[in-house]
Parts: sequence; structure tokens; C-alpha cells
Amino acid sequence: MIAEHFHFFIAAFITAGLVFVTTLIHYEVLRLISELIPKLTIKPRLRVLVVIYGTFFAHVLEIWLFSVAYYVLNTHLSLGSFHGLTATAHFYDFLYFSAVVYTSLGFGDILPHGHMRLIVGAEGLVGLLMIGWSASFIYLIMEKFWLDHRKVPKK
Repeated sequence: MIAEHFHFFIAAFITAGLVFVTTLIHYEVLRLISELIPKLTIKPRLRVLVVIYGTFFAHVLEIWLFSVAYYVLNTHLSLGSFHGLTATAHFYDFLYFSAVVYTSLGFGDILPHGHMRLIVGAEGLVGLLMIGWSASFIYLIMEKFWLDHRKVPKK
């Protein structure tokens, strides 16, 4: 019973750390993009692409972060398991699983068991928050720079 509580607190601590690092990554990438965009002397449509690819890059980093955590926890700690994975699961299986959870797609072909469910549930929530944050950020950037599309080049 004590070991069960100990594993729960380890899972909760790891979850808090992953949420903190994910939020930090997202904040810093969006901050860098917002500082970079006004300084770029490129066409407005390319600015939009910088914003889109920059936010996409942040999401990919965050998915990789959770993937690494799942891989390490699955192979080194006994916080739970994943039903649907073979004993010889590869890192890309965890990368796929993380992308499915982060985006709330939820195919259900891989299911977490034990305290791993806490981490997985948190990833789903943080994914929704980061995607929402990105959507509002992109909207604000587009609103700020969208009129640049209408400017007629000086001759």
C-alpha cells in the first residue's frame, strides 16, 4: 500500500514537471516568434508561415517531451504499462501515442495502465491548452499584420 502511494506521488511529480516544461517551451517559442515577426523584412504571407511553422515546431517539441517521458518511464520505472504495445516497443510507438494523446485524437489502440494514466491525462489537457493558446496567438498575430497584405509596394 505504501509503495502504491509512493508511485502515485512520483507520477504526480513527473506530471507537474512535464506540464511546467511544456508550458515553458510554448511560452518561449511564442515569445521568440512575437519578437521576430516585426523585425522580418519578408513578404506578409511568409510572415504568416513563420508563425504557423514556429507554433507547429513548439507542438512537436512538446509531443517529443512526453514521448521521451513515456519511453523512459516504461523501460525504467514501474509506474504502469501500456496495453497494445509489444514487449519490444520502439520509441516511435511512444511518439505516436503521445501525438494521439496531445491532440486529443484518442484512437485507443494503446491504453495506459496504472499511474501512467495520470501523466497521459495531463498530456491530453496540456495539449488542448497549448493548441488553444496557439490558435489565439496566431489570431492575434494575423490581426496585427494582416493589413500588410493590402499595402501597395512603393515605386
